[in-house]
Amino acid sequence: MRRIVPLAIALVVAVVGAALIWFAWGWYGSSKVEKETFFIVPSGATLTSVAHELEDDGLIASADRFLVRAKFLGSGDPVKAGEFALPAGASPAQILDTFQHGEVIRRFVAIPEGMPSIMVYERLMAEPLLTGKISVPKEGSVLPATYDFERGEPRAAVLARMQAGMKTFLAEAWPRRKPGIAVDNIQDAVTLASIVEKETGLPKERRMVAGLYSNRLKDGMRLQADPTLIYPITKGKPLGRRIERSEIRAVNGYNTYSMTGLPKGPITNPGRASIEAVLNPAPTDAVYMVADGTGGHVFAKTLEEHNANVQKWYRIRKARGEM
Repeated sequence: MRRIVPLAIALVVAVVGAALIWFAWGWYGSSKVEKETFFIVPSGATLTSVAHELEDDGLIASADRFLVRAKFLGSGDPVKAGEFALPAGASPAQILDTFQHGEVIRRFVAIPEGMPSIMVYERLMAEPLLTGKISVPKEGSVLPATYDFERGEPRAAVLARMQAGMKTFLAEAWPRRKPGIAVDNIQDAVTLASIVEKETGLPKERRMVAGLYSNRLKDGMRLQADPTLIYPITKGKPLGRRIERSEIRAVNGYNTYSMTGLPKGPITNPGRASIEAVLNPAPTDAVYMVADGTGGHVFAKTLEEHNANVQKWYRIRKARGEM
C-alpha cells in the first residue's frame, strides 16, 4: 500500500504534466500556417467568429481548442479590425497577439496634383483590392494626396474620403484668401486653380501664373489657356498632338480662346499649392507668358515684350528640331 500511493501520485503528476505540455504546445508551439497569409478581421468581429474563420481557412486545428487556450493563456484584449499578415509558422499564440496588438496593413493609392477626374476614376477602378463600382467624380472635387485603404474596402468609401479632403481643405483655405483677389467664391477659385495647375509644373511659378490669370480676369481679357482647349476633347488626359486651329476657334463652355472669363468648371483636380496660389497670387503687372525652354515661363507686361519672347521661344524650338 505504501508503494501504490507514491506510484499513483507520480502517475497523476505525469498525466497532468503531459496534459499541460500538450495544452501549452497547442498554443505556443504548433502551427498550421504554412506560408505568409493575409487575414481580414471584419469590423465588429468577435474572437469567437474570428476563431471559426481561422478554422475554416485551415490556419488553426480547432476553433474550440483555440478559444479555450486563448481564455487561459492569451491576453484579454479585444481583437482589432483590419487586414493582418500572419507569418509562416505562426502559432495560435502569435495569431491572437497579431490580431490584438499587431499593425493593421494599410494599402495606398496616390492621386497626384493635376490628375483629372476621369483618371482618378480609372485608377480606383484598376485597384484590384477595392470593391464595388463608382462613377466619374465631379471635376475639381478630389483633393490630390496619398490615401490609405483596406483590402476589400468599397471604392465609394475611398472616393468619399478624397472628396471630403477637398471640402475640408477649401473650408480652411478660403477664409485666408487675400483681399481683392479675382474670384469671389470657392468654386471659381478651384476652377482658376485647375488652370494654374495645368499651366505650370514648377512650384516657384504657381503664384506668378495665378497672378497673371488674375490680372486677365480683372481686365476682362480672354484667358487663352491651352489646357482649357484640350479638356472638352480628352476630359483632361494628354492630347498627344498639336492643337488644331479648328479647336482654337471652337465655341464651348471651356474654350478660353473664344470666351472671356473662367470656363464653366474645373479642368482637373488642383492640389493645395495651386489653390493657395489663386487665393494669394503674386503681385504682378504681367498679362502674357510663354515657355522659356527650360520648363518654365517668361512673363511680360506688354504685347510687344510678349511677341519678342515668343520669337525667342520659336528659335529655341527650331534649334531643337521641333519646328
